[in-house]
Amino acid sequence: MKSTPLTKKHIDLGARMAEFAGYNMPISYAGIKDEHHAVRNSVGVFDVSHMGEFLIKGNGSTELIQKVTSNNVTKLSPGEAQYSCLPNHNGGIVDDLLVYRLEDEDDAPSYMLVVNASNIEKDWNWIKGHNDANVSMENISDQCGLLAVQGPKAVEVLQTLTKIELNNIKYYNFKIGEISGIKDVILSATGYTGSGGFELYVNNENLAELWDAVMNAGKSFNIQPTGLGARDTLRLEMGFCLYGNDIDDKTSPIEAGLSWITKVKKGDFNSQSIFAKHKTEGVYKKLVGFIVEDRRVPRQGYVIENSNENVIGTVTSGTQSPSLGIPIGMGYVKTEFAKEGTEILIVAGKKKLNAKVVKLPFYKKD
Repeated sequence: MKSTPLTKKHIDLGARMAEFAGYNMPISYAGIKDEHHAVRNSVGVFDVSHMGEFLIKGNGSTELIQKVTSNNVTKLSPGEAQYSCLPNHNGGIVDDLLVYRLEDEDDAPSYMLVVNASNIEKDWNWIKGHNDANVSMENISDQCGLLAVQGPKAVEVLQTLTKIELNNIKYYNFKIGEISGIKDVILSATGYTGSGGFELYVNNENLAELWDAVMNAGKSFNIQPTGLGARDTLRLEMGFCLYGNDIDDKTSPIEAGLSWITKVKKGDFNSQSIFAKHKTEGVYKKLVGFIVEDRRVPRQGYVIENSNENVIGTVTSGTQSPSLGIPIGMGYVKTEFAKEGTEILIVAGKKKLNAKVVKLPFYKKD
């Protein structure tokens, strides 16, 4: 297994470690529920340095990214980020990702793409395979560390460490500057929790120093080191897709509720004609959120039935929601059963759990 520069710190903190995407990663420290509530109510910090980062620069870079992603990258100005996906040629998704528009270099555009850890090699090869114009590409995944400082108190914690006015950075915007004496840190107003905060990209050699600085600055806010277990419960409460569960190479972004990142009128890109057809003619299945009227938690792969006990779909993600105190889940169902309020059954072994389709997100701020 690979390690991040913080692996020893996680172990010293008593983290429960496990393999994830080839890395030895912290799943939880104090416990998933406690860490989840820390992020919802105050602040938590995640080591997500297993994520992949690619630099794509120079003439032709915009055209390459426009060809391989579903969103419209020409709408980005330097300092802005965009959620997008990499469609394959068959209407499915190679991966979902973030696209960062960096400052131009030599009057040519420059970008950073952030991809899922389990898909780094696959994504790199996919983009490279479409790089007909020999655009400059660099895989910096092994040099780049990433901390996600998330929660309503994240700005207050980080503001003590930098002169950058963090309140002026809008959602899905970023600044590059100094934090706790460390230069060239990307401070990005993004995250996977729905509770606000920043993601901090830094060279691996400065990652441990940055972790210590953030943890020390957050002491008065009872900052919590937070593992991948809480990251999953937090994202699921928001209805955010997880690649490999809720989206994959056989699911369309239109089916997954990601029409908003699928700009079929922007010009030619992979699977454009398929997605345009999905938008105009509709899709056979849709990803929905549901709440379970039982104590049992829905699990990936559980069959979904309608009230007449006919199979209509499959669960893709499920958990006990720490914020709501009830089991929640997502799954694909035939489109006619995707309407809010539809009653469904989750087949959990010999037992069938009553459930109801609800509007996402599950968690809504007061």
